Amino acid sequence: MAKLRHCFTILLLLFTAESAHSDFFTSIGHMTDLLFVERDLVSSLKDYIRAEENKLQRIKRWAERLDVLSTAGSQDPEGFLGHPVNAFKLIKRLNTEWAELESLVLTDVSDAFVSNLTIQRQHFPKDDDQTGAAKALMRLQDTYELDTETISSGRLPGSSSVATSSSVLTVEDCYDLGKVAYSDVDYYHTELWMAQALKQLEQGEESSAVDAIAILDYLSYSVYQQGELERALEFTKKLLELDPSHQRANGNLKYFEYQLSKQMKLEVDDDDEEKRRMQKENRGRRDDYLPERKQYEKLCRGEGVRMTPRRQSRLFCRYYDNGRHPRFVIGPLKQEDEWDSPQIVRYHDIVSDRDMEKVKELAKPRLHRATISNPTTGVLETAHYRISKSAWLGAYEHPVVDKINRKIEDITGLDVSTAEDLQVANYGVGGQYEPHFDFGRKDEPDAFEELGTGNRIATWLLYMSDVQAGGATVFTDIGAAVQPKKGSAVFWFNLYPSGEGDYRTRHAACPVLLGNKWVSNKWIHERGQEFRRRCGLHWTD
Repeated sequence: MAKLRHCFTILLLLFTAESAHSDFFTSIGHMTDLLFVERDLVSSLKDYIRAEENKLQRIKRWAERLDVLSTAGSQDPEGFLGHPVNAFKLIKRLNTEWAELESLVLTDVSDAFVSNLTIQRQHFPKDDDQTGAAKALMRLQDTYELDTETISSGRLPGSSSVATSSSVLTVEDCYDLGKVAYSDVDYYHTELWMAQALKQLEQGEESSAVDAIAILDYLSYSVYQQGELERALEFTKKLLELDPSHQRANGNLKYFEYQLSKQMKLEVDDDDEEKRRMQKENRGRRDDYLPERKQYEKLCRGEGVRMTPRRQSRLFCRYYDNGRHPRFVIGPLKQEDEWDSPQIVRYHDIVSDRDMEKVKELAKPRLHRATISNPTTGVLETAHYRISKSAWLGAYEHPVVDKINRKIEDITGLDVSTAEDLQVANYGVGGQYEPHFDFGRKDEPDAFEELGTGNRIATWLLYMSDVQAGGATVFTDIGAAVQPKKGSAVFWFNLYPSGEGDYRTRHAACPVLLGNKWVSNKWIHERGQEFRRRCGLHWTD
């Protein structure tokens, strides 16, 4: 029992640091702590089971001893009790020992486990986290055009060919994903995941919590909401074969049959047919603000990259010393052209593994859900299209941060004294940041006013981890895609020398399909660059 209490003391200390955080699903880094917590909980649960088993063993030995005595006594009760010792022991057992047994049986060895578990549950992921993680799976499904079978089997692109049992979705898991979609009035994904749940059930997978009747109920309604009356009727009839007394299904059967007969009587003109065809093609498409979603998702999949042989011929790798900078004369940098116009360059092996781990260590306790600046109000707020957590590190906080800042200045030739602090970001389940600009546009005149350092002239993006699949940085306007590579940094200018915004730099962080993505950003501002990057005479100069 002392071991059990000690185990939970450790858990309490772990969660004390974590309790200030929420939105677990938005950071894989924070979720790794949950794995260790669960492992310790399982260990303490085993301690409790051993305590219960020990208690039952004592009760079992007591029962076996009494069974022998009562069997012997019941064969010749008078003869057995005629022996004064037997008579004495019978009275003693009934008066004393059975009371001791009652006390043993009533001893609750679960108290410590239950009370500590209750404490820890206050810091567990909440319903919002489960919903967020479920929506992330559907986002990955859409972005990378994955079918439900691929996700359910755990055989994601970039993963090992043999999926472990922990990476496989059960019937209940698929059903729960469908319910999340249904609650979000997303009937397209409701149908897909309920169909997958039904498929696994029909293939013989056992489930104590979900049956075919419940699944078919969701399926019939979800396809009806998508305008497919025939299929809705088919699922309803299948449901009634399993449960003829199902009240809602019986009502739906009559309604669907009536609507179908009504539909057949009406003449369908070409416009209606075209409208239905378009509705079918656009099933599952989110009706949101993002005009270039199709291009964004194609680039994330590695499609639509506008890399031509002519453009490729203008891209080079070289050793770079920034005009014989003293730091790089003897040890020049490895520079690679990622794109020609606008110029996007990558610097390889720019920060050591040790320094990157230190940055992660400093940032992790301070990670909070990443925010965006509302273009109308200017207020910082969370958004469904930015799934990550971030922390800000100042140069004064640790020599490693100061060292990285100085290296950025030496490489770019820009003054970082007016730059923002180093932002460290860790992406969550399906973590992404949809297309956006780093600089403030003309319709956002107050974007960086409080900083007093002008607009964001350039972006430095350091990849602090490799990612098995997904997680690319894509530029939707120019059709470029940059893959994460640990220890490398990409750099580009957000503004023309004239100070006008370069709208070609609109970019996005693709959803992380597999892996844990860590990056750090340095946004360099205009102030201090007057003599380092001189203005041009024309707005595109």
